[in-house]
Amino acid sequence: MGTLRPHTFFMFSTILFVAALIALMPTPAAAYLDPGTGSYITQVLIASLLGGLYAIKLSWSRVKLFFKKPSSKAQGEQTDKQ
Repeated sequence: MGTLRPHTFFMFSTILFVAALIALMPTPAAAYLDPGTGSYITQVLIASLLGGLYAIKLSWSRVKLFFKKPSSKAQGEQTDKQ
């Protein structure tokens, strides 16, 4: 794999720039959001938050064990084995 030639890099960056401009251009949206949509979004956000907290609660002991320093007793057993 060699390096890109200057004109190849220029073409690639130009195509990428034009694609980004097209993707970022606003388009009109013919959509109606009724009042129930806000409550649905609120429900999804609350459920996601509570689900994430519950997942953390279930694995909290493993997280604490990962960050816990080894005790002096465990270190003494390791030195005895060596």
